[in-house]
This record gives sequence, C-alpha cells and structure tokens, in this order.
Amino acid sequence: MNTAVDMPPTDPVAPRLKLADWLWRPWYAKAWWAAIPVWWTGMAVSTKVAPLEVFYDSALAGFLNVAFFPMTALMVLGVGFVQQWLASVSPRGDGVPLSDDEAARIARLWEQHERDMENLRAGSDIFDPRSGGLYIGNPSSLQHPNRFFQH
Repeated sequence: MNTAVDMPPTDPVAPRLKLADWLWRPWYAKAWWAAIPVWWTGMAVSTKVAPLEVFYDSALAGFLNVAFFPMTALMVLGVGFVQQWLASVSPRGDGVPLSDDEAARIARLWEQHERDMENLRAGSDIFDPRSGGLYIGNPSSLQHPNRFFQH
C-alpha cells in the first residue's frame, strides 16, 4: 500500500553544539588544557630545582598562575557556549508593542517596587524616624547620645 503524505518542507535546524565542542574541540582549547598540568607540574618540581624556583617566584609566574588555573580556562572557553545557549533559550522579541493594560501593570509593579525599596532603606537608616529602635533620636536606641549603660 503506497500512500503519499504531503509534508511541508522544514528548515534544516543547525546542530546544537555541546559543551565539549566549546571546551575541547578548538586547537587552542586543547593546547590550553594540555599546558595546565605541565604548568602545575613545573611548579611542584620548582620546590626541588633552584632555577625553576626563581622563575616560579617571579611576577610573571604570578600572572601565569591565573592563566593556567583550570577554572580560568573553563570560564574563558565556556563563554561561547553560554552565548549560544542564551541565544537559543531566549528568542528575540517579535517587536509587538505592549498594550495599555500591560504597560499600566508594569508601571504599577515598578511603583510598588520603589515603595518597598524606600521602606527598606528607611528601616535601616539610623537618621530616619521610621527605623524604630535603630533611629538615633529614639531614647531606646544604642546610638542615642543620652543613653548611658549603668552597671
């Protein structure tokens, strides 16, 4: 039984790169990862070999410690992966403007946020009477000038 199904052509999807494609595949990534154990092995050997100790005590070696720290390589090489991942997770907006109701709701949320932040700032400011016992003018406050500790 032959049945033909008409399917609309689909756009080819670009292959999604894995984290390993960014951290290991490029030649510079392989060179960097290979140099890291060499660097730290040299540092371990420098405790026994005087010329190496002089080099590993230098300022240049201090900068190279940062460059050959494994987390530095992970962060630098992972930037491309994170950029690609963020681009695929959050698609661009379609440019449709907000409706009046949506814009008003956002404005109300921002106003509420500003009020909450003002109350938070007031509650932690020793010069604001709204801060209660923290207020310097409050006789119960530890910052009050007339408060004396009696033993």
